[in-house]
Amino acid sequence: MNRSICSRGIIIKNEEELEHSVCQNNSCLKFSIHNWVEKLPEPPIKTDVVEVQFKNTRKGFYRNVNNLHLKKGDIVAVEASPGHDMGTVTITGWLVEAQMRKVGFIEDSTELKKVYRKAKPADIDKWLESIALENNTMIRSRQIAADLNLNMKIGDVEYQGDKTKAIFYYIADERVDFRELIKILADEFKIRIEMRQIGARQEAGRIGGIGSCGRELCCSSWINSFNSVTTNSARVQEISLNPQKLAGQCGKLKCCLNYEYDCYVDARKDFPKTNIPLETKDATYFHQKTDIFKRLMWFSSDPNSAINLTSISIERVKEVIEQNKKGQKPDKLIDITKEPPKAAELGYNSSIEQDSLTRFDEQKSKSKKRRKSKRRRNNA
Repeated sequence: MNRSICSRGIIIKNEEELEHSVCQNNSCLKFSIHNWVEKLPEPPIKTDVVEVQFKNTRKGFYRNVNNLHLKKGDIVAVEASPGHDMGTVTITGWLVEAQMRKVGFIEDSTELKKVYRKAKPADIDKWLESIALENNTMIRSRQIAADLNLNMKIGDVEYQGDKTKAIFYYIADERVDFRELIKILADEFKIRIEMRQIGARQEAGRIGGIGSCGRELCCSSWINSFNSVTTNSARVQEISLNPQKLAGQCGKLKCCLNYEYDCYVDARKDFPKTNIPLETKDATYFHQKTDIFKRLMWFSSDPNSAINLTSISIERVKEVIEQNKKGQKPDKLIDITKEPPKAAELGYNSSIEQDSLTRFDEQKSKSKKRRKSKRRRNNA
């Protein structure tokens, strides 16, 4: 039987099974990995540790004690507590050590679990059966939690590969006593229950969606580790501190605020402080805004409004500040003698650019007039 493998690592028998039983939440489209150094020669450093991915962002490092020939995309049965779990091999070889250093994993601190074997057809069939139960289990567990008046939201359920255990991911604002919930869930589903609390960002990554940029959420497509985001990232990038625009679908600050933060910090290293007023003989000027990459600062004579804005270079701002420290005041904020002449703006002129937007309507009216006059001449 011909079977294909989706990016989650599940072997699919046919397209119908792919559509109905596995990819209901687009989990097969998340966190696909491409080995960019696949064709490069491997260094002499070898390791028997492999990285295995499970549902969504859950990954782990396992030791290949049986010296199996594993490669990216292989389905393996790994050690779990209790029983075994099913996952997909994502990284092998020397890249595993680099990945372990990246995530801060210390191998000596804990004993790595083992890779038992490559998945057999029976293992895969049982795995697919457990995946098919996840959605209904999540809906039923939400009903039970609501009946118990628990202030929590169960966002996702992940069954273990051997269908003996399930992880319930929940989000809560305060500490929740779910001991009674665990008893009811264990009696209801006849499995071992593990409750795992996640944050708002992890929940958004599991649910997915479209961001304000029009693309799929980064947390549901490629981000697997969440760094803290503060309002200082927006201040450094001169972004308006509007909570509605800075917050993502999770209600927290957008992760993309950190993407260009380092570039802005490097660009602003030699910028003067914005709270220093510039004193001249005609007025005192206060900072209003900054163009970081053009290295320009705008100043106004009124500290509370942006009237009479004047843009000057960073070097000129430093020069005025040094003069003010010595007790000197320049005549003007802009030094005309040192300002470079403005270059003529390059552009182009075309008939299309110069015409008005209603030129086609005018052409239509002219053609109608011509037709009418022609008919009159013919009738005459």
